[in-house]
Amino acid sequence: MEQLMRDSFLFLSKNKALTKLAKRYGLRFGAGRFVAGETIELAVQAIKDLNKKDLAVTIDYLGEFVDNEQEAIEMAEGSITAIKAIGREKLNSQLSLKMTSMGLDISEELVMSNMRRILDAATENGVFVTIDMEDYSRCQKTIDIFKQLKSEYDNIGTVIQAYLYRTEKDIEDLNAYKPNLRLVKGAYKEPEEVAFPEKKDVDENFKKIIKMHLLNGNYAAVATHDDAMIEYTKQIAKEYNIPRDQFEFQMLYGIRPERQLELVKEGYKMRVYVPYGNDWYGYFMRRLAERPANVAFVLKGMLKK
Repeated sequence: MEQLMRDSFLFLSKNKALTKLAKRYGLRFGAGRFVAGETIELAVQAIKDLNKKDLAVTIDYLGEFVDNEQEAIEMAEGSITAIKAIGREKLNSQLSLKMTSMGLDISEELVMSNMRRILDAATENGVFVTIDMEDYSRCQKTIDIFKQLKSEYDNIGTVIQAYLYRTEKDIEDLNAYKPNLRLVKGAYKEPEEVAFPEKKDVDENFKKIIKMHLLNGNYAAVATHDDAMIEYTKQIAKEYNIPRDQFEFQMLYGIRPERQLELVKEGYKMRVYVPYGNDWYGYFMRRLAERPANVAFVLKGMLKK
């Protein structure tokens, strides 16, 4: 039943008609727990609240299914606005963004133009930018974009997903770039031809790439809500004398906030992924797919008067 529910939400996350409908009616049905708001002003307030608790942040101006040049340019402007707000308010925050929102499905020239404008603004404001990873069909394109931009800018990283068979090779290949990587299990529904179908295999591969990346001497953002993976990272760091300034933990806004604060008290760097914007639907559906407890929370919220 749980797998059926997960598959259903992942299927719905790609529905363009529902995405447009969600934009029209705004944040409802519990999405406000996982999304900081529809405006940069609301996102800035959320960041300030988290920073006061010694939590670092990465902010994401949500956008998916961008299929025209003007919308991609507007999405880039939204990211630049966020970067300037981070710099102006002196927030402890980075920026995350998806290549499809920058025009990946339109043209490479458009993506690179948008990304260079964003990275120029980020350099000026001292903001680090992470290129989010999307589904398998866009994985290689995203890595190629990262490699090109990494040769031009220092303040850029990307994401590697443990559920893909190719991931170990990607870690080896990217090592030459001394990359700052966010390591995740993966949140898209992929065929067995390209991804591990069993959770236990994903978990083992996640451990493998955490260890590989840390022992390569590169910065690792271990993005997980799984206590077993958190403890494994701590164990590897202790066993191999890896300094705490070489890695951090990341969790999603609205999920396990108590655990986030516990890690801060233990002396670990903890970063919260804070999305905002009116294009929240796909992101929200993937959060519901990840944990049945999220669905229960939403249903409870809908029944409240």
